Amino acid sequence: MDQTLINAFRTNDAPVLKAFYHSSRSVFLNFGKKYGLDEADLLDVFQESFIGFRRLALSGKLDDVSSSAQTYLFGIGRKKMYDRLKEKKRSVPLEPNLIEEDAEEPIIFVDSPELNPRQLKMQKHFKALGKKCREVLTLFYYRGLTIEEITTIADYSNPNVVKAHKSRCLKTLRKLMMD
Repeated sequence: MDQTLINAFRTNDAPVLKAFYHSSRSVFLNFGKKYGLDEADLLDVFQESFIGFRRLALSGKLDDVSSSAQTYLFGIGRKKMYDRLKEKKRSVPLEPNLIEEDAEEPIIFVDSPELNPRQLKMQKHFKALGKKCREVLTLFYYRGLTIEEITTIADYSNPNVVKAHKSRCLKTLRKLMMD
């Protein structure tokens, strides 16, 4: 894996990240057309894949990967495309050797009639959380920011406060989901 790119994620080197994002995006959209998803879905999948790739880079899980960054990103994207097709009840022949992503899936809160009952319930309960809980969960899961970045952006005193707050918010959301 290109260590320069991994370091760019760690140091938030915007020019390098933008260049990687834009060069990968166009190739990814062409690559994804063979799976039968429309462009809007492909853009969503690419964004989710990029966030997942970023999380893996920041966590150090890509330091020993031998494939290229773009190949790994596309592996994440391929898995997400299969998941998207599964949601839409369409199928594509499964390819072996998919790269599994260890990162947590981002929580997406969108007003859409296509959400399943569990997603609608989560959306309802998410809106019932306090403003700070919604902010922390959105920054972490949807925007893919690290605890340290959230500490700075949301003006918390230290990362441990953010971790504890995120944990309490998730616990509250889970409890609401079980009711």
